Amino acid sequence: MASKKTPHCSFCGRPSNEVELFISSGVDPMGGLCIDCFQQIDKMLKNDPNAMAVYESLRIMDKASKPGKGGATIDLTDIPKPADIKAYLDQYVIGQDMAKRTLSVAVYNHYKRLAQQGKQSDDVEIEKSNIIMVGPTGTGKTLLARTIARLLKVPFTIVDATVFTEAGYVGEDVESILTRLLQVADYDLQQAQRGIVFVDEIDKIARKADNPSITRDVSGEGVQQGLLKMLEGTTVNVPPKGGRKHPDQDYIHVDTRNILFVCGGAFDGIERKIAQRLNAHVVGYKAVQNVAKLDKDNLIQYVQPQDLKSFGLIPEIIGRLPVLTYLEPLDRQALRAILTEPKNSLIRQQQMLFKMDGIKLSFDEDALEYMVDKAVEFKLGARGLRGIVETIMMEPQFELPSKNVKSFTVTLDFARKQVEQSTLTMSAKSQK
Repeated sequence: MASKKTPHCSFCGRPSNEVELFISSGVDPMGGLCIDCFQQIDKMLKNDPNAMAVYESLRIMDKASKPGKGGATIDLTDIPKPADIKAYLDQYVIGQDMAKRTLSVAVYNHYKRLAQQGKQSDDVEIEKSNIIMVGPTGTGKTLLARTIARLLKVPFTIVDATVFTEAGYVGEDVESILTRLLQVADYDLQQAQRGIVFVDEIDKIARKADNPSITRDVSGEGVQQGLLKMLEGTTVNVPPKGGRKHPDQDYIHVDTRNILFVCGGAFDGIERKIAQRLNAHVVGYKAVQNVAKLDKDNLIQYVQPQDLKSFGLIPEIIGRLPVLTYLEPLDRQALRAILTEPKNSLIRQQQMLFKMDGIKLSFDEDALEYMVDKAVEFKLGARGLRGIVETIMMEPQFELPSKNVKSFTVTLDFARKQVEQSTLTMSAKSQK
């Protein structure tokens, strides 16, 4: 029996002088926890998933409630200027000058907004300008976002709008956008509240018709309405570990006023909306001449907010994305450059894969031109070009690592043979 004057374990009752390690209680000077009981409790917690989930949530909440490094003032002299940001993007993304310029200016202005925070002498408050990028699939929207994320000194995350549903339905709440931003910032709340979010596939939450729906559209208009206040700036209750909201759980309160949102989408078929709008204003001979000057192969460059509304975005969300830019369809010249020019070009990636097996890989110029011709034929942009390269390189990737080969050259005849074999195989399967 422990002496009244000797501290003892509150669980097993053993006195502190009979155990190897004793953890004193901060409430009861005579109570505490011995090392044996501590190890037993730790073992029980690790074997109980529910207990570990509670512990992890408490740890996250505790970290989010503490002031982090995000409060530090940003020095604009250390921030790359818009021209420098664009030059960095040029190393990895071919073409798309308008989108690069718009993104570079928006990111730089975001830094300036953060640098202005806390300066009482300034009477003018700079408001954020969220961006929406419109462009066909495979033109580089997601690549632009991923590339610029490597350059930034604020948390940056990419989320997919297709997983979101209206609150109360199966899927993810829109608040999970901020959960991912918190994860990138290592749950430093102050740092996360100055971050940048790229919302990909924003066109997939368009409502199904250009009129208010009388039926529930749980993954379309309802999601757009859920995004409204978040885009503009408000305090959002975010579940610490994501997932659905529950009435009894604790939330992290995230202020979105200083979070920059960049949205991107293919908006497949929006060219028809643009063409209808442009033809609707044709009156008289001079108007016909103006229509003749339009580049009918690249109507996306004439995109306007009203076209997004016709496509299915609600006016309220368009108003909260004031900067509208576009990505041009990739022409033959751009696709040819994508093959070899960027730092992470498709050909360099293949050469690196073979180099790891001690094989020097090279390509004939005719073979490269053939790949580009096929990509133009398939009209799938850079992703289609990658698919063609993978199809051609599948057999060498399978055969050569097992052979004593030091070099391999992809010729036009070899490339054509591989593509034709793949096409015949797919056609045969589709006929079965």
